[in-house]
Amino acid sequence: MTKPLISQLSILIPTFNSECTELVSQLQSQAEAIPGLDYEILVADDGSTDTDKVEANLKITEWPHCRYLIRKENVGRAAIRNFLARSSRYDHLLFIDSHMSVISDHFLHTYLSHPDDDLVYGGYAITCEEKPHGNLRYLYEMSCIEGQSHDRRAQSPYANFHTSNFMVRRRVMLSYPLDERFKRYGYEDVLWGKTLKSAGIRIIHIDNPVGFNHFESNSRFMEKTEEGLQTLYDFRKDLSGYSRLLSVSHRLHQWHVDGMVRCVYGWSSRLLRKNLTGSNPSLSIFKLYRLGYYLNISH
Repeated sequence: MTKPLISQLSILIPTFNSECTELVSQLQSQAEAIPGLDYEILVADDGSTDTDKVEANLKITEWPHCRYLIRKENVGRAAIRNFLARSSRYDHLLFIDSHMSVISDHFLHTYLSHPDDDLVYGGYAITCEEKPHGNLRYLYEMSCIEGQSHDRRAQSPYANFHTSNFMVRRRVMLSYPLDERFKRYGYEDVLWGKTLKSAGIRIIHIDNPVGFNHFESNSRFMEKTEEGLQTLYDFRKDLSGYSRLLSVSHRLHQWHVDGMVRCVYGWSSRLLRKNLTGSNPSLSIFKLYRLGYYLNISH
C-alpha cells in the first residue's frame, strides 16, 4: 500500500447519549498503523443526559492523541460540529457520527488519499447481521440503499450529502460553518450542501462508507421524524429546491388538493401512527403520514 499524501488529520466525533469507545478504538488503531501520520481524535459530548454513557466515554481521555470534551448544554447538531472544527489542530477534518462503525481496514487511508479536495463524502452502509423485524427505521434506510452508492450520490452531489461521514478542509468549515439556527433534529446538512454549492465548494463522493446498524424504536423514530418535519417547515424558504417533500407540498397547493390531503390525514392520523409505531409498519403509510403531517403544520 502506498503512503497516503495527507500527513495530518483531525478526527472529530460529535456524540449525544451514545457510547463511542469502540469507534474511537477502531479509528485509533488505523491511525497508529499509518506511518508518519500526525493525528488527533476529538469527541465532543453535546450535553448528554445519560450519565452511564458519559462515564463509559471517559476512558477515551486515557488514550494517546484522544480528547473527550464534555459540554454541559445541548447546542444542537450544527453547533457541536462547528465547535469541533474550531477546537481542531490540523487542516483536514474527518467528521464521523458516534453511532457509526468502521467497516473497512483502509478507511482512513482512503480519505488520506484525497489531499487536494475541499470536501469528500464517503457515505454509509447498512451492516446489521440480522434484519430487525418490524423496525421502521431499518425499513426506511433499506428503501434508500440504492441511492447511497457513490455513483448515484455523485449525480446530485449537494442534495445527497450527509454529515455522518465526511472529510473537509478546516478553512472551508470555518469559512462556511453549519447554520446554528438549527436547534432541533434534521436538515442542517441539507442547507449546508446548498450553502456549499452557492460558494462553489465541490463535494467529491467516494465509496468509503461507515457502518450503520443503530436503529431506534419505532416510537422514537416517529418522534424524530415529526421533529424533522417541524424543522423543515421552519426553514422551508431556506431549503426550497432541496426537499422533495417541499416540492410535493407546493404542487398539491397549486392543484388545490392540499386541503383534501389534510382532511384525510386529520381523520386517519391516529390509525396511521398506530401502524407506524406497531410491530408491522408500512413504508407507504409512512410516506403518507409524513406528507399529511407536514401539510397540517404548514396550514
